[in-house]
Amino acid sequence: MKVQLGVSGLTAPHALVCLPEVLCWMELGFIFCFSFQDASEEAEQEKIAEEVPADKAKKRKSQAVKQNKAKKKKKTTAQKECFVAQEKKEDGEDKNSKKLKKRRKKKTITDVLATSEPKQGIPADLQKLVLDHYSDKRSVIELEELKLPDSCFLISNDLTHSLSSYLKEICPKWAKAQKQHTVKKSLVLLIVCSSALRAIELIKQLTTFKGEAKVLKLFAKHIKVEEQVKLLDKGVTHIGVGTPGRIKALIEKDGLSLQALRFLVLDWNWRDQKLRRMVDVPEVKTDLLKLLEAGIMKGCQEGAFKLGLF
Repeated sequence: MKVQLGVSGLTAPHALVCLPEVLCWMELGFIFCFSFQDASEEAEQEKIAEEVPADKAKKRKSQAVKQNKAKKKKKTTAQKECFVAQEKKEDGEDKNSKKLKKRRKKKTITDVLATSEPKQGIPADLQKLVLDHYSDKRSVIELEELKLPDSCFLISNDLTHSLSSYLKEICPKWAKAQKQHTVKKSLVLLIVCSSALRAIELIKQLTTFKGEAKVLKLFAKHIKVEEQVKLLDKGVTHIGVGTPGRIKALIEKDGLSLQALRFLVLDWNWRDQKLRRMVDVPEVKTDLLKLLEAGIMKGCQEGAFKLGLF
């Protein structure tokens, strides 16, 4: 009977003979296998050992790169903020310097008049005002027609007179002139000022001069044009005190006539709280020039009435 072994299908007698050799080869094979396994395990462990620090190094490098990027971002943002802050400061300083420069350059009428000494108004001042206003709007021939003769001007106030004393000087025969006046819608004396409050002050100063003359307020405050037209048409009025805008409106509506007018007085030298004269206020100045053109200058040139600067 043959017994087969699991090793290469040998019979029993042959297997017995070859068993030592087979065992030797098997031992060598196991040793070889074990040595091969040990070597492979050591290689894998070395690889793992090498991979672990490499991963750690990579992680450390990535962390360092992230930290550097974060630091750079912080630096750049800080620099940007510094630049923005500096630009804002520079812009603010530039604006402030510009504002200061503008404030220094600009001077109001009050500043100019405060530094200058008050001077009495003279006919040449009125002539200059008219020519400067119409110089770029009229031709040379038309500008010559706007000139007023010296004979139409009354004595100017030398800044020592009150209104009553000045009127007594330029109208010495006032009592006779007021008795002879009988024309409705017209005046003998017309006083032109800058505002309603100033008109009321001037009317109060007329008490020692007017006598029995009737005085009428000719300004727009609380009084309608129609009411003033009715008052002028109702009876004889000797003196009118008002603003140039309202006086011009009354002339245009035929409520006020210049037929009997003999004396026209401009409140030239008086200054308000801001040290402005009547001709220094733009609105009043334009109204005054329009009033002069509405018939005053023509009457002065024809010698119908005379003009004084108070």
